[in-house]
Amino acid sequence: MRPSVSKAKPQTATGGGLRRISTIPSLSPTSDERVAEILSEPGFGHHFTDHMFRVEWTPHDGWHNARIEPYGPLSLDPATAVLHYAQEIFEGMKAYRHPDGSIWSFRPEANALRMQRSSRRLAFPELPVDDFVQAVDELVRIDQRWVPAGEDENSLYIRPFMFGSGVFLGVRPSPHVTFMVIASPAGSYFKGGIKPITVWLTTEYTRAAHGGMGAAKAGGNYASSLVAQQEAYAHGCDQVVFLDAQELKYVEELGGMNLYFVHADGRLVTPATGTILEGITRASIIELAEKMGLVVEERKFSVDEWRAGVLSGAITEVFACGTAAAITPVGRLVSAAGDVPEPPRTSGEVTMAIRKQLVDMQFGRAEDAFGWLHRII
Repeated sequence: MRPSVSKAKPQTATGGGLRRISTIPSLSPTSDERVAEILSEPGFGHHFTDHMFRVEWTPHDGWHNARIEPYGPLSLDPATAVLHYAQEIFEGMKAYRHPDGSIWSFRPEANALRMQRSSRRLAFPELPVDDFVQAVDELVRIDQRWVPAGEDENSLYIRPFMFGSGVFLGVRPSPHVTFMVIASPAGSYFKGGIKPITVWLTTEYTRAAHGGMGAAKAGGNYASSLVAQQEAYAHGCDQVVFLDAQELKYVEELGGMNLYFVHADGRLVTPATGTILEGITRASIIELAEKMGLVVEERKFSVDEWRAGVLSGAITEVFACGTAAAITPVGRLVSAAGDVPEPPRTSGEVTMAIRKQLVDMQFGRAEDAFGWLHRII
């Protein structure tokens, strides 16, 4: 439903912890014809909805001035803290349109709690869970026409983020913080069908160490991964695999996804968190797999165990998971020490069975036995 554009006077939405969210509708919303054109081929991260959510924080006022406003550029002073000290965190989540036209998000409280953990690590104030969920819901409601139909796994990608917006030079937590939410229609991660990705094992770069920021969803973590991802591309690979920083022995995660190793005896092994991001999809897979009768182990997992397991047939499938791709099979591991071939079950029976359970639930094609779906509209 297109928001009213006849007046630009703020309106008020009530409910949730924020209580009052003023709304200034866009005076130049994207036409219905253009939205339909975008949703027919949305890509990922190229197009954005008509509005964005914003709320400010200061020590004196706490969280205040919550509003939805027209999507547009930000005006930042050159001395804004985030530009110099990288005090910034974000989340990634999606809204799904079900066959009956209703719109749902997936475990938004888990995203809110993870943002709180990231906030503590980067010395930010914590946004209450109810406020986080309310902000996302209100933005999706006003821009609901941007949520694609569920065919081809199209969805609305939602990006909540927080940054130090104080104006000063000095290494200290920002006294002014801004939390925002933007949204972008997203197509299927896979073009031409789901195929195993090839991954590069870097021994030159690490993503995080004990006591570092690896478990926080901070922009700086992704910035540090880019050179390793370039290294992966140079070796003809789709993604990079990071090892632990202390021994360069244990598998941690890909540049933007968690890893799982399927064993012939019914075990599912995933690297333990602590220095890696606690993925929402990763956590969901643990519960889904256990319900399917698989035994899940969270522990240290060495690259030598990966190599030996594939060569012996003990490891039958490897897959990666994250919000954007949901679940994708992993094929060959390329490294300077020699390649590990694609696991024997190239069809990925377990991988695809778990993927189907997860995706069908998100898009309303299967029962939500866990209570993970949150209705927005």
